[in-house]
Amino acid sequence: MLKQFIAITLFASFGLIACQSVSNNNLSADSASDKDTAATDTIKAVHAKAADAATILSRPQVPIICYHQIRNWRPKDSKTAKDYIIEPDNFKSHIKMLADSGYHTVLPDQLYDYLVYGKELPSKPVMLTFDDTDLDQFTIAAPELKKYGYKAVYFIMTVSIGRPNYMNSQQIKELSDAGNIIGSHTWDHHNFKKLKGEDWLIQLDKPTKRLEEITGRKIEYFAYPFGLWNKEGLPELKSRGFKLAFQLAEKRDQEDPLYTVRRILGSGYWSAKTLHNSMKNSF
Repeated sequence: MLKQFIAITLFASFGLIACQSVSNNNLSADSASDKDTAATDTIKAVHAKAADAATILSRPQVPIICYHQIRNWRPKDSKTAKDYIIEPDNFKSHIKMLADSGYHTVLPDQLYDYLVYGKELPSKPVMLTFDDTDLDQFTIAAPELKKYGYKAVYFIMTVSIGRPNYMNSQQIKELSDAGNIIGSHTWDHHNFKKLKGEDWLIQLDKPTKRLEEITGRKIEYFAYPFGLWNKEGLPELKSRGFKLAFQLAEKRDQEDPLYTVRRILGSGYWSAKTLHNSMKNSF
């Protein structure tokens, strides 16, 4: 009887050891498989072929909205100015409409990878951008976007940093640290089409350096003041490492679509419904 008990015990022990060995082997195999997959993805990313201009232009455009001031209209505001000033309640209705309609915000890195490498985007992508450094973009827009888990791009005009009614360096850094993207919008909103000589240092190089010092991140995206651009200036952006440049609603350049990305103005006159219709018709 004792011999039978010892034999059964030994058999069970060997079985347990064998099971553990198989389990550990499976875990090792799974771990190795995960590492292999990650390595393969990395290799694919490194060796992915960048699309040519024709391919980039053939890909459906992502709706991109450009906002400026977010405040109530004043009696002295001109009809033209009201295009660039959206009242807070109307702005909130715009954002709520996007969320209720199932839109997901995307950032420039995602847009670049989609355009250049064909990488997938979330369903119903939209990009929200803000120009000119206005303080209300930090105090009104950013908290509203946060309610919906939305991120945005803030194009900073560096001459205005710290001035009354504009964001300061700490607020810009907070936006960056929260996962938003900070981009360049020149030093003092000078017309890009008129830049020459030392202007490139003043309007591109120095603002880029300052924004990188503030955020601790590389500045790779640019928005043209007034949405105006010319083909002659595009090499200046390329040589400085900018990956995308954003205009307004003009036709994209057939040779350089990455430097003429289209946006539409989030007009202060537009209701949420009008915005939605404009997004569908424009993109």
